Amino acid sequence: MTGETNNCSGCGPAGAEAAQGDETQAFLESLPELHAGQTFQFACHPGVRCFNACCSDLNMPLTPYDVLRLRRNLGMGSEEFINTHARVGQYPDTGFPALFLRMSDHPLKLCPFVSDAGCTVYPDRSGACRTYPLGRATKEDEAGNVVEQFFVVREEHCRGFDESGQWSSNTWLADQGLEPYNASNDRYMRLMARCKRQGAAISPKQATMVLLACYQLDRFVDFIRGVKLFDRLDMDAARQQQVLDDEEARLDFAYDWAELVLFGDCAALRMKG
Repeated sequence: MTGETNNCSGCGPAGAEAAQGDETQAFLESLPELHAGQTFQFACHPGVRCFNACCSDLNMPLTPYDVLRLRRNLGMGSEEFINTHARVGQYPDTGFPALFLRMSDHPLKLCPFVSDAGCTVYPDRSGACRTYPLGRATKEDEAGNVVEQFFVVREEHCRGFDESGQWSSNTWLADQGLEPYNASNDRYMRLMARCKRQGAAISPKQATMVLLACYQLDRFVDFIRGVKLFDRLDMDAARQQQVLDDEEARLDFAYDWAELVLFGDCAALRMKG
């Protein structure tokens, strides 16, 4: 495989998404890889004696799609959600925004969404939570295709591995509803991979633009209308309306627009003229 590791999914106190770049690679290399055709044994439910133990003291990034799903579940605007539930930083090698879930003030640093009965936002939990106990690393090959690797994150406290249930990486991802999460997260990975190939991190001003477009979709739609953005773009009316009406479509557009602005070209989006 070629290219750089830019996206890694998994969670838990030693969660795979806690590290990026060289730290990510070192972390993954410490884990057993789950090859195609191999399976692992795992189940998590309230009857497992470590239930909820993995929902504390996390250093877990939130992807743009995670934020979309979580704040919609909570009925919160993006600014309120980020101020309440996120820490905002940057990936050092690219300058892209990196959001991390803010833990509660509980002495155990619990996830703000966990209760004794389990996850209170379970239908819209993050991609990292869905992926666990796997870590998913993605790279681009020479043809620009996304290549996946999977690793088993086996932590000492976790008794889920003692439960019945055999899974391959494909059956686990399907069971956990990860298709839209991974599709969206891979778009963000591709932007960072292109930035790394270019050899220079984006500027703070560009990072602010990416944060608005990808993480603050409710504010981004006001920006689109305010600057009459569609007047400058070669876009059909049907897609324009879909972007205004639907946040998933708006996030897809945000990735295209960010690529166009940051790199001067995008296969799916062009300036007029």
